[in-house]
Amino acid sequence: MSETLTDFKDQVVVISGAAQGIGLAAAKLIHGRGGQVVLLDVLVEKLQHVKVELSLEADQVHQIDVGDPESVRNTIAEIEKCYGQIHALINTAGIVGPTNVGTELIDWTDFERTVRINLFGTIWLTQAVLPLMKEKKYGRIVHVTSIAGKEGNPGMSPYNTSKSGMIGFVKGVAKEVAPLGITVNALAPAVISTPMNANTSDETLKYMISRIPMGRVGEAEEVAEMLAFIASKACSYTTGFTFDTSGGRATY
Repeated sequence: MSETLTDFKDQVVVISGAAQGIGLAAAKLIHGRGGQVVLLDVLVEKLQHVKVELSLEADQVHQIDVGDPESVRNTIAEIEKCYGQIHALINTAGIVGPTNVGTELIDWTDFERTVRINLFGTIWLTQAVLPLMKEKKYGRIVHVTSIAGKEGNPGMSPYNTSKSGMIGFVKGVAKEVAPLGITVNALAPAVISTPMNANTSDETLKYMISRIPMGRVGEAEEVAEMLAFIASKACSYTTGFTFDTSGGRATY
């Protein structure tokens, strides 16, 4: 069987938030396509289960707190020392934060934590991988944002803020590194069936599903297919873009 541009043979692919949900689905898919996946998550026990399931080596799983810049820097530095290159970073780590809560009622600690993990974590991960990617003149960076970053969801101000910030960040950084063989893109899912949405209120979920023309939530495996393409060699002439997996909710 001949190789294609969507294969990942001999490529090191770092995936954050890989212990469950979209990150886990992406890890399984890219691992199956020959990629040397390195999985990051704060959920150590679940990460160890994935390690066993995929028969990974010890250096292919790392605990990380993307809301802590030192944790991000140290983890990425350790991976780079071990492998010598990171071909792709897929960042799926994130939290929903408060849902169905009026903006004026949101506790600032909750607001700040959501932005810190989702937006600042995105920035810190990007800063950590860029120097080596620039040196190697190749890289694929993919950040999972949300349809909420484009359209907003009521009662979710911290999440909306963090995800729209991610989209703006991706646009600017992509233009900085476009001549260097590095692409930086985002992916904006609508509501997806993952543990991340387990604590989202029924009212908020019903609102989000009502906006989807397909009339259903998406599956993690559907999102993973898009992530794998964006992180592959095949995605060579698209950068600074926000792809959608929204069941028709967004068409722009």
